[in-house]
Amino acid sequence: ERLADKAARELCMDRAEIRRRNLIPPEAMPYKTPIGPIYDCGNFPQIMERTLKISDYENFESRRVSAEKEGRLRGIGIANYIDSSGVAPSRLAGAAGGRLGLFESAQVRVNSDSGIQIFLGTHNHGQAHETTFAQIVSDRLGVPIDRIDVLEGDTAMVPAGTGTFGSRSIAVGGSALVRAIDRIIAKSKRIAAHLLEAADEDVKFRDGVFTVTGTDRTLSFKEVAHTALVPHNFPHEELEPGLDETSVYDPPNFAFSNGTHVCEIEIDPETGTVELMDYWVVDDVGTVINPMVVEGQIHGGLAQGIGQAL
Repeated sequence: ERLADKAARELCMDRAEIRRRNLIPPEAMPYKTPIGPIYDCGNFPQIMERTLKISDYENFESRRVSAEKEGRLRGIGIANYIDSSGVAPSRLAGAAGGRLGLFESAQVRVNSDSGIQIFLGTHNHGQAHETTFAQIVSDRLGVPIDRIDVLEGDTAMVPAGTGTFGSRSIAVGGSALVRAIDRIIAKSKRIAAHLLEAADEDVKFRDGVFTVTGTDRTLSFKEVAHTALVPHNFPHEELEPGLDETSVYDPPNFAFSNGTHVCEIEIDPETGTVELMDYWVVDDVGTVINPMVVEGQIHGGLAQGIGQAL
């Protein structure tokens, strides 16, 4: 960013304009970087323009002049970023000389009362995993969130896992969890079809309920879970009792979150005291599972970044 600002000064160009000219346009996606990774998608110009608009960047000069008349220095900074989050895949780790795989595992175990335990190789240290992972399960299976127990990082219970770093827990661990849930749903549909005396392909699952297409015949997920573990009426010749599935996910690429930050400050030239006047952020974070968690993580990142800068 300092190089971009320096180039803008030497070219007598606005700092935002030099960035506009150097952003990768959306029509260039997927974009192969010089060092190998491929940006699969992103609209960097749109993100920057939105940030400049909400920060009233075009009127900054008038604010700077007003501050100068009162004896204060006022400055504004622009930063565009792209982050190789969702750290993986294993093939890139191997190509770089890494000695470990970067996959994640997830196990979903359903009890006879439809209570659910999930086991993951990630580990929560403040990112609200117990909320977001449980939300994924609750949303897909229609089970109340208070019926879901999240167990992470316990090497005595989890089959395998690489851990939490590089913004990978939801992107990689969450994807493994979705795969395991999908296997639970697929098996549950076959059990429901047996109980409802219907063809597998005629059974649909939505909001925790199995329905035979074109009829009013239904079964709840709780009823199917009970049958799976109390198999008095069960398709034993086709399936084993129980609902317990494990899946592993090794992503084909990184997840490239990106965004633009604009910061405006004032400095007292006599004392050097810095006052943060305002801060604007537009982030492309992908799928949002819990808005409060996302906002909290952005606020935490700002606190760390501002602290380091000062």
